Amino acid sequence: MPALDALLDSQHEVVAVLTRPDAPSGRGRRTSRSPVAERADAAGIPVLQPRSPRDPEFLETLRELAVDCAPVVAYGALVPPAALELPRHGWVNLHFSLLPAWRGAAPVQHAIMAGDELTGAATFQLEAGLDTGPVFGVVTEPIGARDTSGDLLDRLAVSGARLLVATLDGIADGSLRPEPQPAEGISLAPRIETADAQIDWMLPAHVVDRRVRGMTPAPGAWTTWRGTRLRLAPVEPLSSSLALAPGELSVGPTGVLVGTGRGAVRLTEVQPAGKRMLDASDWARGARPQPGERLGDGEGS
Repeated sequence: MPALDALLDSQHEVVAVLTRPDAPSGRGRRTSRSPVAERADAAGIPVLQPRSPRDPEFLETLRELAVDCAPVVAYGALVPPAALELPRHGWVNLHFSLLPAWRGAAPVQHAIMAGDELTGAATFQLEAGLDTGPVFGVVTEPIGARDTSGDLLDRLAVSGARLLVATLDGIADGSLRPEPQPAEGISLAPRIETADAQIDWMLPAHVVDRRVRGMTPAPGAWTTWRGTRLRLAPVEPLSSSLALAPGELSVGPTGVLVGTGRGAVRLTEVQPAGKRMLDASDWARGARPQPGERLGDGEGS
């Protein structure tokens, strides 16, 4: 959304907005528009919502619009060659990593989970390969010790929006040319599914911490407790010498601690299946873990 707002406030004319089709959402499964579509509606801009960017009707509409450039942010669908060649200056993608690091759908999540201290955003020429096109420009952003992927994405969305407008300015006045990505330093950031967000308590405490923060808020880190799923808010890695087996719980004056493959973490908040997020100590008072009980035992539903 910051990118669209920045474009609407810029010197560039936004002639249409491309976004996903309306889809059922929420418990009532009511059809809802994407936030991007709602913002475009408010601005009086036509909204294009093809089921696929390969649809002949969409391609014909894009051809008729005769756009100079098509900026794209987290569209979530592969743009086919037939569409890539239509804008005069092609498609310019805003990607939240310092390419060629973390090519793929979840660059911010993977950067946090890998323990990177620095990331950023890049604008590049979209082409058939996965985030392989030449780069127009970058901005950098430090990763804080307690940053979640949500925190980092919020900051990158703002700085990235400024970068996107600056890139379009440079393309428009002819002062900017993209540079090929380096052949070294390539890493991949595939989409993270819910199953991937299950925490392995055999990992060291600092790795568990990174994984939980990387999965927050989506898809949401989780473990199992007595056979049901327990969602986890960011945890606090401890330097405590307390001897706990991986997944073993300890409830005391210092809070709810969980053993890992090396060290322990303190739970902050948890969300039992079908309930709201609550303070870990409040949860423990109700759950009453028995000596030796562990998180991660049994299958989650």
